[in-house]
Amino acid sequence: MSTSVFDTGGYTAAPELPDVLPEPKQRGRIMGFVYGHPTIVLGGSVVALMVLIAIFAPFLFTVDPTALAPARRTRPPSESYWFGSDMLGRDVYSRVLYGARVSLTVGFSVAFLAAVIGTTIGLVAGFTRWVDTIVMRIMDGLMSIPAILLAIALMALTRASMKNVIIAITVAEFPRVCRLVRGVVLSLREQPYVEAAIASGTRVPVIIWKHILPNTLAPLMVQATFICASAMIAEATLSFLGAGTPPIIPSWGNIMAEGRALWQVKPYIVFFPAAFLCVTVLAVNMLGDGLRDALDPRLAKRL
Repeated sequence: MSTSVFDTGGYTAAPELPDVLPEPKQRGRIMGFVYGHPTIVLGGSVVALMVLIAIFAPFLFTVDPTALAPARRTRPPSESYWFGSDMLGRDVYSRVLYGARVSLTVGFSVAFLAAVIGTTIGLVAGFTRWVDTIVMRIMDGLMSIPAILLAIALMALTRASMKNVIIAITVAEFPRVCRLVRGVVLSLREQPYVEAAIASGTRVPVIIWKHILPNTLAPLMVQATFICASAMIAEATLSFLGAGTPPIIPSWGNIMAEGRALWQVKPYIVFFPAAFLCVTVLAVNMLGDGLRDALDPRLAKRL
């Protein structure tokens, strides 16, 4: 009986496993996420687009947003001026795209700082009863003042700059994060696993870091998105009232403030920055709504 040169001695080689999942399965998971969370996908896509516009503004056929050209002032939208020109001859298209940098920087910075400060104070206040009594009365006092009025009052004490705008809006917004985190901590500290950690002699900072903080991240992420949207509106309001960023900085609020005198005859000067602001704030709010539905098990959709 002859043997083949390919004889393996009775053993067959095991089939090689693929290094990656089949493409149809990956595509199905992506489409399932898109259909399951459309607000996250749509809102996140628009926010990502605005971030890309802000980053690559110099490469999107823009010119110097502060360059003056009095001979070409108040030009309507055309091939040369896509969004028209303002009363000083500056290109509105370039100013709107560069203005995205200011609004997004303020929104993201305020959301991050308010989340960090509010979470730190809320964790300590919610877990330590004597601190809770003192701190929360201060937070109640800050929250009793409308955020925009508090920001205007703080800006009146300092000079106009982007850094001061971020600080003023952060002071007005972080008490809301503090109250949210404190409420979550009050419910978590009565849980059996927290009581067991206390009974076993675990130090309070370790309990807060390992058992309390991870359970506050989901509502904190949702709250941060709403604070980001609120901060962008507050920055535009401050700039529109002349209490925000300096007029030389092209922000959406400054562009609208400079164009309000010509609103009835040259509405495009105000329309384009207002449209960008509305779309961005709407996208951030949609992202927050989607995160709330995805992270809250009581609101999650049953498949």
